[in-house]
Amino acid sequence: MTVLRTPDERFSGLVDWPYQPRYSEVASHGGAPLRLAHIDEGPAGGRIALLMHGEPTWSYLYRGMIPALVERGYRAIAPDLIGFGRSDKLSDQADYTFERHVAWMSEWLVLLDLRNIVLFCQDWGGLIGLRLVAAFPDRFAGVVVSNTGLPTGEGATEGFQRWLEFSQTTPTLPISGIIQMGTSRTLSEGERAAYDAPFPDESFKAGARRFPALVPITSAHPSVAENKSAWERLRAFEKPFLTAFSDNDPVTRGGERLFQARIPGAAGQAHRTLSGGHFIQEDSPLEAVSAIAELMERT
Repeated sequence: MTVLRTPDERFSGLVDWPYQPRYSEVASHGGAPLRLAHIDEGPAGGRIALLMHGEPTWSYLYRGMIPALVERGYRAIAPDLIGFGRSDKLSDQADYTFERHVAWMSEWLVLLDLRNIVLFCQDWGGLIGLRLVAAFPDRFAGVVVSNTGLPTGEGATEGFQRWLEFSQTTPTLPISGIIQMGTSRTLSEGERAAYDAPFPDESFKAGARRFPALVPITSAHPSVAENKSAWERLRAFEKPFLTAFSDNDPVTRGGERLFQARIPGAAGQAHRTLSGGHFIQEDSPLEAVSAIAELMERT
């Protein structure tokens, strides 16, 4: 297992990103411990909004939400998944698995002893974050999901199939270009540079390249059984569960209905549709914060 660490200077002077990272170590499952970065802003005693990113972003995705949450008195915590942001990266795609990602974030969650959490999750932040909710339901006070799912081998949308093929065949993975394609607003040059910052070259992108292939869209995929087990536990989750999907995401369109139908805590919630593409944090950050705040008030 070869571990890569993005040089700190790559993160110097990023637009709209004044936050200093905090670091923890998690087991690598085959080598030295891995360094996992996170942002922790707001009052130490404030209610925790856990903001989990997905593919191929990092905690920078939440720069429009963190200050608004802190202004409301909440504590905003945004980790970088292994392979992304300031967290360590593995050079071999085979070293990334769904279960390892869940294990890394589970270890991190317990290490920080986070409790009374409201989770906001999107994309792979949902696939991993919902597994955390299923494994540690007592640590979570509520959940807001946006443009995500927890697949168990029943297939995928046409949008996801196109994305999967592109991600596995393109010789160079254009990180900021992918984010721009999934965002309605036009990213500035500085914002695109910030999304590219964690990846000095293609060797750093193994985790980003691997993620689409790990989504369990067929019965032959690993983690189907684990996700089915997680769904059984989520079917007993009675705490507030809010969907805030976007109106223009071809990858996850309609996915909110499954959560609303299956999870008891979703009953009676003010589910909403936000304006934007796949990366709703870019297109409607304040509306997403309002969804979190409303759920906070109900818990």
